[in-house]
Amino acid sequence: MQEKSKEIGARVMEMRKISQITDSEMADFLNMPLETYNKYESGEKDIPASVLYEIAHKFKVDLGLLLTGEETRMHIFSVTRKNKGVAVERQKQYKYENLAEKFIHKKAEPFIVTVEPQSKSKKPSTNSHPGQEFNYVLEGSMKIYIHNHEIVLNEGDSIFFDSSYQHAMEALNGKPARFLAMVM
Repeated sequence: MQEKSKEIGARVMEMRKISQITDSEMADFLNMPLETYNKYESGEKDIPASVLYEIAHKFKVDLGLLLTGEETRMHIFSVTRKNKGVAVERQKQYKYENLAEKFIHKKAEPFIVTVEPQSKSKKPSTNSHPGQEFNYVLEGSMKIYIHNHEIVLNEGDSIFFDSSYQHAMEALNGKPARFLAMVM
C-alpha cells in the first residue's frame, strides 16, 4: 500500500501545483497541520478517504482521478467486480474499497468498508468531512460513534447522518464488520 500512497500523494501534489495553490493553503483548507498535509503528498502517510474526497472537491475533479490517475469517463454505467474496487487507506482500523472510481460526475462516492476488531477497549479516533453519509451493515456488528451518541448496528441495519459531525466505527464481538458506505 505504501507505493499506492506515494502515487496518490504525487497526483494530489501535481493537481495542487496546477491549481496554483500552496501546500500551506491546502493544509488550511483541510484544517490540518502543514506537516500532516506534506506527509500525505509525499506518501509517507496514507490519505484518509474523507480527506481525498475534500481534495477532489477543491480541485473540481472526480475522486477516481486522484485514486487511479485516469480520467473518469463512464457516464452511463460503471461495473466494479467483486473485490476489484480501488483500495483506499483511511485509518489502520478501516479498509475502504471504492466501487465507482471510473464513473464521471458522481453525486456520491460508494465504498465497501471493512472495520477490523481492535484489541483496545478505547473509543476509536474520529473524523469528519463535509456532506452526508449512508452506511448499511452487510456483515457483523459495529458501534458507530457520532457526535455525542453511540449506536449499535447489526447486519441489515443502516444509518444516514450529517458527516460534518465527528464520527467513527468500531467492530464488535471480536469479528470484522463490513458495510456499504455512500459519502455524499
